Amino acid sequence: MKLVRYGAIGAERPALLDSQGVLRDLGAHVPDIAGAALLPETLAKLRALDPATLPAVEGTPRIGACVGSVGKFVCVGLNYSDHAEEAGMAIPTEPVLFMKPPNCIVGPHDNVEIPRGSEKTDWEVELGIVIGKPAKYVGVEEAYDHVAGYCIVNDVSERAFQIERGGQWDKGKGCDTFGPIGPWLVTTDEIPDPHVLDMWLEVDGKRYQNGSTRTMIFSVPFIVSYISQFMSLQPGDIITTGTPPGVGLGQKPPVYLKAGQTMRLAISGLGEQQQTTVPAV
Repeated sequence: MKLVRYGAIGAERPALLDSQGVLRDLGAHVPDIAGAALLPETLAKLRALDPATLPAVEGTPRIGACVGSVGKFVCVGLNYSDHAEEAGMAIPTEPVLFMKPPNCIVGPHDNVEIPRGSEKTDWEVELGIVIGKPAKYVGVEEAYDHVAGYCIVNDVSERAFQIERGGQWDKGKGCDTFGPIGPWLVTTDEIPDPHVLDMWLEVDGKRYQNGSTRTMIFSVPFIVSYISQFMSLQPGDIITTGTPPGVGLGQKPPVYLKAGQTMRLAISGLGEQQQTTVPAV
């Protein structure tokens, strides 16, 4: 299934995308694509529905973040061998973890704000893991059982805030609008192997990132298992798994975002995002 949230900010409704590309409202069956709606038993009930019996959504509504009420947004840094090389950093022996606050989450086509004082706002196309079953001290061999599906994440980052201002990475990762997710939450049955997905990102039509999850250092099940050793994971939590090379920081000379630009990014099987950059308000 491809699960979607649509409608105005703060008033999104649950839906699925049928095989013809038509949005079908799920409001009679789940209150939102969030929390308990992502449990395996609930997804099984949704999967058993005949999409043709669901109300078609009229018009072209805004597409919201594909998961609502996200509790934790956990991030893995330097998880692509070719990106670590681009950044001039050693390949990690364990996953590098940091957090993005849920308030940074926006829809896949919403505007991205350039923060006040920013000169080094950057882009990162990433595979997102959506947790569907509580996970605590989970083994690698059972980790997939705790995954509801996958989505695209643009891990927007302000490099000066992240690297040059002291402390940890979080202040360069958590600015409002720095976490577009979606357009869809694609359930695991549609993505049998998340480690063979092509991914790309363009700014104003120029392709900067053109990579693949094949170069991930730590696999999806290892990441889920690893994080669950340090914190419990709940349905609706998101883990974003790192980016391939081609970020602005890695260009020679570096290239950073300015207001008025357009980012487009995609991962095979997970759809496409597009954001316009605007000054922070």
